Amino acid sequence: MISTELARALSDSGLEWQPRAGDAFRIDRIEVDDEVFILSDMTVEAHEFSSGTVLGFNGTTEWALDSVSIEDALWMPREDQLRELLGSAFRSLGTTPAGRFAVGTVIDAEPKTFEADTAADAYARALLTILDAAGGRPAR
Repeated sequence: MISTELARALSDSGLEWQPRAGDAFRIDRIEVDDEVFILSDMTVEAHEFSSGTVLGFNGTTEWALDSVSIEDALWMPREDQLRELLGSAFRSLGTTPAGRFAVGTVIDAEPKTFEADTAADAYARALLTILDAAGGRPAR
C-alpha cells in the first residue's frame, strides 16, 4: 500500500479522488488516523450530495462515526490506480540491483526513473512529479 506521506503529497499536489468501491482511505483525525478503510457497498459507501461527497459508514459501532466528508478523508491509491493515472508516461516497472522497485517513465520527452521500497510508492513518486510539473489535477 502507498505510504501515508506520499498519499498526502499527491492530494496536496492536486490529485482528485472520485470514490469507488474498493478504494482505500484514511481519515485525518487523531482517533482513527491509523485505520485504513475500504469503500464497499456493505460497510462504507460514497454518497453524492449537492454540498459534496460524504463517505457513509453502515453499521459502525466502534466509534460514533456515521459519515465523514471527503475533505476529511485521504485516498490511498492502489498500485494499479497509480499506474493507470500515469497514463502514457509509464514505460516500465522493474527492480534495482539493491532490490528496490523502479518505475520508468517519459516525462516531457525525457526518460526518468523513480525508485522506492514498494512498487506503489515508486508509481506515486512518478505521479507526484507529473502533478507538480503540470500543476495538474487528474481525477480518477
